[in-house]
Amino acid sequence: MSGSSASSLSSVSGLVSVPAQGRRVSGADGGCPGRPHVTELRLSAFAGHRRVVLPLGAFTLLAGPSGCGKTTALRAYEALARLGAGAEVGEVFPDPAACVPERARPDAQRRRGFRIGCTADGPEGPVRLDVAVQAEPELRIVGERLSAGGVVLLETALRDPSRRCVQAAWHTAGQSPVTRAPLPDDRLGTTLLPLRVAGRTEGQRRVLAAAEQMVVALRSVFACDPRPDRMRAPVPVGSGRLLGGCDNLAEVLWRTRAECTRRHARLVGAVRAGCAGAVADVVAEVLEDGTVRGVLDRGDGVRTELGRLGDGELRYLALSLVLLTGPGVLEVDPVGEVPAAMQTLSVVVDGFDRGLDPVQRGELVGLAARMCERGHIRVVGAVSEVGAVSDVAGVVEGAGPVGAAAALGSAGVGGVTVVHLEP
Repeated sequence: MSGSSASSLSSVSGLVSVPAQGRRVSGADGGCPGRPHVTELRLSAFAGHRRVVLPLGAFTLLAGPSGCGKTTALRAYEALARLGAGAEVGEVFPDPAACVPERARPDAQRRRGFRIGCTADGPEGPVRLDVAVQAEPELRIVGERLSAGGVVLLETALRDPSRRCVQAAWHTAGQSPVTRAPLPDDRLGTTLLPLRVAGRTEGQRRVLAAAEQMVVALRSVFACDPRPDRMRAPVPVGSGRLLGGCDNLAEVLWRTRAECTRRHARLVGAVRAGCAGAVADVVAEVLEDGTVRGVLDRGDGVRTELGRLGDGELRYLALSLVLLTGPGVLEVDPVGEVPAAMQTLSVVVDGFDRGLDPVQRGELVGLAARMCERGHIRVVGAVSEVGAVSDVAGVVEGAGPVGAAAALGSAGVGGVTVVHLEP
């Protein structure tokens, strides 16, 4: 792929160029300025989305009918998070052709691709990241742009398709305005900057600070979709960190009950409000074979195994546990060099209201809103209808057109930012 670095982000067939100041729909953010956090997700050309900008508040719900692209949007967010954690592009996109817009046509070299991006706010102010990925004929990152305050801090472009690297240029503001060097095309260049930038000039330090803010915001993402069918059976004792499917829920209950009595008491209160029958405690029992099973203590000598609970009860219990714990319990990879007080856990939940009855739904939305108000946790979830939050947060109104195939609206209600998507 030839041409200037600036054109590389839109030169893959099927990618759509977005102006530097793209359309934003503001929502209630509620983020702590000292903690890097993602405030905007851009789906310039990704699967069924084109020119879509999603505002992300402290607690954001994507609402819309089946087929509107809620799961796709969350998948793009998770992909950016994994790239920000240093994962290779092949690990992040095992089926890259599915991410290419359906009607995107290949160019003369049979190339097609997609483009996603985000904005992370924090001590350095808003920092933008845009990534262009070539899906065919070879999977590779062909363009990347990191910018802040109208200044492009890092830009990469594919110069020679025969080489597995891109040409990178980053801001220096010294004797030479930029520094150029090749970077691999299978990883996000932003994550590699600390290894390449010396930090001698003010410009270099600005590049490093912006890159760190973006990486910190992306790495502390926990993608969660509880699977009740995997939560019923006893599990072996392992790391004690909750998996994304909550398969090892019983093991984590065994750990959290012993480590934090205050949070466990809050979990019991949440379970008592959302599960049928009396609930005196939520405990884990170690069986003779060394495995652990979770049970609800009914307070009258009866203990109900989690395997007997309905799917909705199990999803409600698992999501409540996620909201009440933190990075030390969840299977996330926070930045070890940055103090925990300067990081924000971002929980991404597909099917936030799936299988829940109105009481469970209301309790869970209320719990999420209360936890997000503290500033150390953010939640992005997908719901099938606005009614999933109306009981708690009031009626949500408004939707406006974005692009040719989607409609987007946003309203901050009761601490919840609701983003409407339409097919």
